[in-house]
Amino acid sequence: MELKIFRDTLPQAGADCTVKAELPLETEILISDYLPPVFKLVKCFAKPVVLQKQLQPGRLTLEGYLRCTVFYQGEDGAGLCQTEQKLPFTKQLEVPELPAASWTALVEGQTEYLNCRAVNPHRIEVRGAFGLIVTLRTQSPAEVITALADGGIEQRLQTLTGVRSAAVLEKLVTVEGELVFAKRPAAILDITGTASVREIKLLSGKAVVKGEIRALCAWRAEGETALQSQAAALPFNQVVDLDGVTEDCRCLCVLEPVGFTLAEGEQDAASQLTVNVMMHLHAWRPFQLQIVADAFSTQFETAITPQELAVEQLACTLNETAAATASGPLPDAGAQLRACFVSYGPAQASMTAEGAVLTARAVATAFAENSLGELESYEKTMELRFPLAAECPPGAQLSAECWLSTENVQCSCAGGTLEVTVTARAEGAILCRTVQQGIGSIELGDELTPPDPEIALRIYYAQAGEELFAIARRFHVSPAQMRAANGLDADMQTLPQAQHFLVPGV
Repeated sequence: MELKIFRDTLPQAGADCTVKAELPLETEILISDYLPPVFKLVKCFAKPVVLQKQLQPGRLTLEGYLRCTVFYQGEDGAGLCQTEQKLPFTKQLEVPELPAASWTALVEGQTEYLNCRAVNPHRIEVRGAFGLIVTLRTQSPAEVITALADGGIEQRLQTLTGVRSAAVLEKLVTVEGELVFAKRPAAILDITGTASVREIKLLSGKAVVKGEIRALCAWRAEGETALQSQAAALPFNQVVDLDGVTEDCRCLCVLEPVGFTLAEGEQDAASQLTVNVMMHLHAWRPFQLQIVADAFSTQFETAITPQELAVEQLACTLNETAAATASGPLPDAGAQLRACFVSYGPAQASMTAEGAVLTARAVATAFAENSLGELESYEKTMELRFPLAAECPPGAQLSAECWLSTENVQCSCAGGTLEVTVTARAEGAILCRTVQQGIGSIELGDELTPPDPEIALRIYYAQAGEELFAIARRFHVSPAQMRAANGLDADMQTLPQAQHFLVPGV
């Protein structure tokens, strides 16, 4: 007798792939004529900005630039000064050849080392390396068996729920606005900022994103050593095309400011502020699919090939803050604070005894002027912990698709002690991956031997926790007949306690 097999396609989560690589940094930075000459180097930072990602069989190509920023103390009492350079790069990474209908590549990392020296007051040499950590995640279609019929077949069905990746978009957007100073600045030390999304509206094939960019400029007035701050808020409005996206999709959008440019206005006019924002947008469509988890025949021998299916769920979206504090003694008890900067290491989601948590390393770098009038830098490392509102089954694998930004930094030098408190915001999504068992293929063999007519009744002593379907398969009996013969509820799947079990039909 021919067995009828019905099939469908499941959006299966592919194997995660994490690749580490190194971006070398070797450059010379010339001090512009409008900047003070170098008296002493204070600190050098490097940060990659990835503009393009391309996945080909066995290879992932990243294109972007390394932003190298050098802070130094200027000659003749010029105080803290800054210069920077953008170094373009193209990096090819070897990755496994994974079938992918959709994919995401999250690029993180941290500075491995930076050596910076002043060749002369107008030239700086920088040598170092930045360690990249790239996590590649894919989804690909997998054919599954959804139903069986004929041949005396009995099947145990299971409903899988998850999300299908509907769209992945990373787009560089330029936003312009004004930054107004109380008086003309003598030097701009740093411009940073955060961005927030207020509204995401999905239409058929389009997404409308509205939000705000908050820029913060650290600057110094003429003849002063203390830094001042000036803030500006810029509206963000963007409409993007997203093929395949519908209104029932769940959407994540994170705005990551990656560059700030300030064009000074004439005399007392406002300065023109240009912000480059990387818009990370990911949309998922929920799905439910019924598969055959197990099967046997009451008439024929059955050969089954099992199939492992990885299903991805959107455990939770993330827009939370967390704070961490670090302190330590200073070599100079009279040091005075001038500035503080924060950088972040890779973020990782994991299950703990208290529940799901996202952890990340934060490094605060404080600049202080010692009693000799020289600027020094001091680093404090701390761990940020973000509790996650994610409920996942045992054995599930968590993965984070998130970005960190600084909400607030409180730094003080008092009594010879440096104390730093960092409040950071994590935005993104936490995905939960589980592995389910299904049937990859099934074949009917020889007919079963007819039961011995001299055996009128068979009793099986079942243990607590045994599955009714497994007992029925052992004796080649319909589970529905076993439930009826033993007076069990129609929806019972597992025996709650040990009991004598009547096996009908054998």
